[in-house]
Amino acid sequence: MPAPPAARAWQRLAPPEGYAVQWRRLVDAALELGLGPEELASGGMDDVAAARGWKPATVTLYSKVARYGGVPLPVPPTPEPDPRSLDLRPLTEVRSEDPEHLRTVVWCAIALGWPAPVGTFRDLRREQVHPTARRLVVRTDDGEWSVPGALLAWHAWEEVRSRFPALADSPWVLPALRRGPGLTSTVGGRLSSQALQVTFTKHAVRTALHLRATATGARRARAEALAAVYETLSYDSYRRLALAGGAEPVAERGAVRAERAARANRASAAPPAG
Repeated sequence: MPAPPAARAWQRLAPPEGYAVQWRRLVDAALELGLGPEELASGGMDDVAAARGWKPATVTLYSKVARYGGVPLPVPPTPEPDPRSLDLRPLTEVRSEDPEHLRTVVWCAIALGWPAPVGTFRDLRREQVHPTARRLVVRTDDGEWSVPGALLAWHAWEEVRSRFPALADSPWVLPALRRGPGLTSTVGGRLSSQALQVTFTKHAVRTALHLRATATGARRARAEALAAVYETLSYDSYRRLALAGGAEPVAERGAVRAERAARANRASAAPPAG
């Protein structure tokens, strides 16, 4: 049978949860070239990326989104951090008492000083995080890490989750806030790695919207530039940027590339030789 028109073929697929905006952009880009899901899967992202002027990190992001939505695209290797450095602090700032917001803020705040892979955060238990007067201390089977700058987010999250029995009793640092589609899913249960990735993406996009809405005067241009990067930021990129900024590696994954980026950052900041 002949393939259905491209637009109708895309309509048969549901956007992956948490990626509706990115899915719409991917579909629009494919339709501009008359490509349906099957054509995109067989031909790859090269033509779409060239037509849109997408950078390698953006191609990686949309390849992942395509796979989440059921289009079997290969995911290219994640490129070096671009930019090599980025102000990540807005993602760690407490702006409300919304549990979903606070859960992601505390994740970002801890990851800024303890940039563990997403799977490690999925398994992180509250008993492994110890607040002191000045910082958090994270203890795992692999060692002990001192994490400055995360106390405010930690206490805000702990205070809010204490209001809900299922969250207060949960052993996980980043528990589920609602039941998912699985039969074993429960409030307070352990989230999947994909659910955490979706959570981070939503937080980054919402932070971008906040930056655009609140910036005024001379700060507007900088906020717009930062928001544009946040709109396509993944947790993997956040982690690499934290490593490139000098955070101590927690796992081998990404450490070598992060050290190269950190050296480049130090070199670009060094004064010229006399």
